[in-house]
Amino acid sequence: MSVSLKKGQKVSLTKDNAGLRKVVVGLGWDVNAYDTGGDFDLDTAAFLLTDSGKVSGQDDFVYFGNLRHPSGAVEHMGDNLTGAGEGDDEQIRIDLQTVPGNITKIAITVTIYEAEARRQNFGQVSRAFIRIYNEETGEEMLRYDLDEDFSIETAVVFGELYKNGSEWKFNAIGNGYQGGLAALCKNYGINAE
Repeated sequence: MSVSLKKGQKVSLTKDNAGLRKVVVGLGWDVNAYDTGGDFDLDTAAFLLTDSGKVSGQDDFVYFGNLRHPSGAVEHMGDNLTGAGEGDDEQIRIDLQTVPGNITKIAITVTIYEAEARRQNFGQVSRAFIRIYNEETGEEMLRYDLDEDFSIETAVVFGELYKNGSEWKFNAIGNGYQGGLAALCKNYGINAE
């Protein structure tokens, strides 16, 4: 049974699912009817973080330009350039049992590609959500619908998977940032060129 989360809520993924190994993080959104002169291209990314809240290296940033972490534990399933259609627009697969030991959090983010040039922000995006399901059974475990009214933000941290002892948990964050992907990269210790 899927748990519906509100901002700030946390839930364990593994406590009642002993042996859970592979999950898929699905993210979706719709674009409101604003004419900004260009298509919306939202991009999902995963930042694999150490206890410091930062990445240990550039490879700990999994996105459309680096689809697979060297450990194989986190894999981006490809870039959706329009967000058209129902269901998940982008997905990230995570093998919880092969996440490197130094990684204690995986931040899941969404940014708007070329937001400033296209005069776009998350206030123009609706019905954004993140959900996590068990890859082996297809069962949805949790869903978090972003209901914040972002007006100037071009990047959002949807949530974090994090280790708590031997458990994996999920925290519904829903925090927006100005400055798009570059701001998130700086926040997590990535050198964005």
